[in-house]
Amino acid sequence: MKLTRLIVAMVLLAALVVASFHTTSSSYSSPVAAPCTSSALAGAFTSQFKLTSMQKFGCEGEWAYAWATVGTGEQAIGVTEVMRFEQASQRWVLVSRGRDCKASILPSIVYRLGCFSN
Repeated sequence: MKLTRLIVAMVLLAALVVASFHTTSSSYSSPVAAPCTSSALAGAFTSQFKLTSMQKFGCEGEWAYAWATVGTGEQAIGVTEVMRFEQASQRWVLVSRGRDCKASILPSIVYRLGCFSN
């Protein structure tokens, strides 16, 4: 009788461990890696800033910078923008360089190439 109880307890314990692992592993989803392509970054430039071309860009983690031209003809101007990837919307968005251009916030490459021009 004691052996039967022990076996039942062990089977129940094993079932609980398996169920717990299955629930934990299926409910956890890791963040999507931010796509670092010119077309993905171009999505951050809204109609207010009509992107004409992107000369250089780079990403690290959820941060990116872009050297770009917005506008056309006499209205064209070179800009440097800093962006952050928003997990919720799965897109890059422009951020305020005045607020976010701090070495304590940005990765080194984004800070150096995104914060000290134009």
